Amino acid sequence: MRNTRAALAASLLAMFQVGSQAQDVRAAVELPPKMREHLLANMRDHLRSLDLVLAELAQERYVEASRDAEERLGMSSLRAHEAEHFAGYFPRAMQDAGNAMHHAASRFALAAADADVDRSYAGLVRLNAALGAVTAACTACHEQFRVTDTPAVGEAR
Repeated sequence: MRNTRAALAASLLAMFQVGSQAQDVRAAVELPPKMREHLLANMRDHLRSLDLVLAELAQERYVEASRDAEERLGMSSLRAHEAEHFAGYFPRAMQDAGNAMHHAASRFALAAADADVDRSYAGLVRLNAALGAVTAACTACHEQFRVTDTPAVGEAR
């Protein structure tokens, strides 16, 4: 039994070591360091926003979830996150992925507002599907792109 556990632990460790050595094949998007930090701060805020919305859903506070999703993730949030400032640095596919997430969040906000009125099973299914579309858009972008610092003048890429 002890040998089996040791072998399993060694196998898991080897898998993690191989996985950690795998090359990151996502497209690199170069940003000046301050912009990169700002973008990453925006992404962390998106995660905090999702946490807030999930907590509100768990408490059946659909109106609040709707408002917070729209203001912090939806199309209404673009100005607050200075999205237009980043657009020129992003490849078109990354812009499209970001827009897909913001549109999905706005659709989720509508579904959450509807769920406050229509508390049926079907309404909750639509609400969950709309939330899934938001996180799927996040996942799609993060699987395709990574941000890096723009090399300093004279620095090799």
